[in-house]
Amino acid sequence: MTSPRFDEFEIKMLQVLRDNGRVPITDLAQAIGLSATPCGRRFDALQETGVVKGFAAVIDRRSIGLMVEVFVQVRLTSHSDDSPERFITEIQRMDEVSSCWTMTGEHDFLLHVMVPTVDDLNDFVMHRLMRLKGVRDVHTQLVLQNIKGPGKIPLDHLKR
Repeated sequence: MTSPRFDEFEIKMLQVLRDNGRVPITDLAQAIGLSATPCGRRFDALQETGVVKGFAAVIDRRSIGLMVEVFVQVRLTSHSDDSPERFITEIQRMDEVSSCWTMTGEHDFLLHVMVPTVDDLNDFVMHRLMRLKGVRDVHTQLVLQNIKGPGKIPLDHLKR
């Protein structure tokens, strides 16, 4: 699969939006070197094609009481039944799970989980996650410090 092609204005636009999704079109246009009307058209096109999927506030988890952050690796008992689909459906309902990825290697899924306390983590793992049908084993890794993140989408490859 080849990378999509973006011109210099679109790349600059993505860089500005990545850092500040609330920038007004007039300021965005000035930042990338276009007038407001063509900038607005390009912006709309990026949204319509799904390149820009939406805008969200970055909330500091600690300031709202989520003091425990963990990565949880999950292995299922089987892949030949409906266990993966059932697991995915259940995970999508769990507010504590901020992200979930399918993985290669020893574990099937990697979850990013945030909870207020270690007791809440214990309750989540022991009474909710481990009780899901099809879950074989769970491995948790406590985050001590977030050095960089949440992640920004890399854009430098678009300039090549």
